[in-house]
Amino acid sequence: MNAASYSAAVPRSTFQSLDRKFSPSSSGIPSLVRVNCRPDCNKSTSQASLFLSLGSNNGRKGMLGGASSWDTHARRNLIGQTSYSVTTTFGGVATESPSHVAEEKVGILLLNLGGPETLNDVQPFLFNLFADPDIIRLPRLFRFLQRPLAKLISVLRAPKSKEGYAAIGGGSPLRKITDDQALALKEALDAKGLSSNVYVGMRYWYPFTEEAIKRDGITRLVVLPLYPQFSISTTGSSIRVLQHMFREDAYLSKLPVSIINSWYQRQGYIKSMADLIEKELQSFSEPEEAMIFFSAHGVPVSYVEDAGDPYRDQMEECIYLIMQELEARGINNEHTLAYQSRVGPVQWLKPYTDETLVELGQKGVRSLLAVPVSFVSEHIETLEEIDMEYRELALESGIKNWARVPALGLTPSFITDLADAVIEALPHAKAMYASTSTSEEEEEHDPLRYLVKMFFGSILAFILFLSPKMITAFRNLI
Repeated sequence: MNAASYSAAVPRSTFQSLDRKFSPSSSGIPSLVRVNCRPDCNKSTSQASLFLSLGSNNGRKGMLGGASSWDTHARRNLIGQTSYSVTTTFGGVATESPSHVAEEKVGILLLNLGGPETLNDVQPFLFNLFADPDIIRLPRLFRFLQRPLAKLISVLRAPKSKEGYAAIGGGSPLRKITDDQALALKEALDAKGLSSNVYVGMRYWYPFTEEAIKRDGITRLVVLPLYPQFSISTTGSSIRVLQHMFREDAYLSKLPVSIINSWYQRQGYIKSMADLIEKELQSFSEPEEAMIFFSAHGVPVSYVEDAGDPYRDQMEECIYLIMQELEARGINNEHTLAYQSRVGPVQWLKPYTDETLVELGQKGVRSLLAVPVSFVSEHIETLEEIDMEYRELALESGIKNWARVPALGLTPSFITDLADAVIEALPHAKAMYASTSTSEEEEEHDPLRYLVKMFFGSILAFILFLSPKMITAFRNLI
């Protein structure tokens, strides 16, 4: 069995820094849905029992306290030889792992971004997204403006976003695909002799609840974000909200939990990606002439350079491992990596996908195979941004032959590898429990300090928002 690969590969000091620089979203708790497959069910969500409860307006604040330590020891060699060990604690001493995991009631929580299911959902979804301080970072003095700013941006961006969702059928397919992946994962675990309940948690959409885990009496939980590479803005944001949720609940705080922070280096994932690329290359009349174009979701440069986000390093290593696997199969096509989906006036990771496509066309590249490497499910950034916007741009730039590798979705080898990752992670589950309140939480209970901060913050914000530079930046953002 491959060694457990569930480390974010981030030193402890980095995560302590992240805890200081980033606050969790006040827009809600990740949504959970239990997927319980009946004996006669197939991979359709219509055949599954979905248990939802408790809406997002539960009045909870999104503050996360307590220290998070991620003690990682990694040895990176060839595919299949990567060895990782991780200890994760949340403000307390880890509990001992039982020797017979099969006797427990195991839960698996799949984390994903979420997406609007109808056009009417677009604006509130955007509000949840921009209300997350991991998406829009405001100085601490201005954090009280987070929600009003999110409201304004979501209203202004909604019309354009609705056009994109209308182009792919009127809503995001992410929820259904993730539910299908949950069912497939449950079946794969059943086949390996592990009975489990599988839950789906959406970061920015419904139904925000943790009650299903408690109601089902789960005794051990594995948290599996469906993001291969770790980033502050994806896995990090969701985990911080989970920390807060678990710390405040007497039952959940004692529940042993194992978090698989990243899995881009797992052999099953690498080989599954190589299989899809190898198959899609055959759609070209001259497969060896096609350039393999990896397009990953971008993050602001400040996340990497200032906050120590490992996303760029993990992405580059991921591309290296995939190409290494392809070369072992005799596939030696040229390749490149670029980053898509940037918004706002700040600098994002380069090179940018749109600019790179134009440059490749100018350099004489005529066949291009697009690979959405940071996505395991089809959604607006693959179906509309890559398949429509980038395809049109590539053809206009002189690229004659275009193809795109599908997202992994329900690829059997991928699902099987996720099941293996869950089984490997189970013995590492540690309990979370309540810790002392943070300084930010104490400030919220000091009315005088809060009013002073609001007063001076409002004056500075008023001056800032009237400045020509801010007006120009805001126009770029929307």
